[in-house]
Amino acid sequence: MELTYYGRTCVRIRSREATVAYDPYTSIVGPTGRGMSADIVTLSHPDDAPLSRVKGRLAPRDNRTPIATSLDSAIILEGPGEYEVKSVLITGIRSYRDEHRGPAARHNTVFAAELDGMHVVHLGDYADGLTAEQIGELPGCDIVLVPVGGELSPQAASRLISQMEPKIVIPMSMVDDAGKAAAAIKAFCKEQGLATPPPAQQKLAITISALPEETTTVIIEARVEGLGGAETAASGTLGLG
Repeated sequence: MELTYYGRTCVRIRSREATVAYDPYTSIVGPTGRGMSADIVTLSHPDDAPLSRVKGRLAPRDNRTPIATSLDSAIILEGPGEYEVKSVLITGIRSYRDEHRGPAARHNTVFAAELDGMHVVHLGDYADGLTAEQIGELPGCDIVLVPVGGELSPQAASRLISQMEPKIVIPMSMVDDAGKAAAAIKAFCKEQGLATPPPAQQKLAITISALPEETTTVIIEARVEGLGGAETAASGTLGLG
């Protein structure tokens, strides 16, 4: 499995079964997607700042989130449910982006998928709503991608990770400013018992046999293209086996 981070909650995972793009909003990857391809696209919530110049289709469920043209052939998954695409089993779980409920609720979908035998949980822009029962019903939590710097506090994020007990946790900064992003990651790492964040890596290359025994925090550097610039990335690939 190869995991690349594009900024905010946008992640691409390439596996033997399929390539999954999580939250590839045009406000992150641009109207064309800059060549990003995937078999499956998951959207944890509608795009907050969709680009008006996108020529591609709209997400079929919310009918307002534009899909980057490079992802036009992908299967789009939105909202809670159980899905099977290209032999990949994916579960969407309803949650919330803040404390509001009722008409003011801002819904979020947590997506759990099994890829290359590993269970990946992408929390999206999660803030609240997952119950202990829902976490217990997950088939596994080998890798968890958690938002930091947004509505979910570092303390709440750390408590959630303690409940989920993943082998690898990857923080996703909800802010684009480099200084604020670094501060958000540092605050989360502190709650995880780390004096300083581990060095950021270009991407995560991992196999099931190389998963660590204890929960390990991995920092993936966002590709600059994910923040609206030219495509660059930090040197070096983190390979845990």
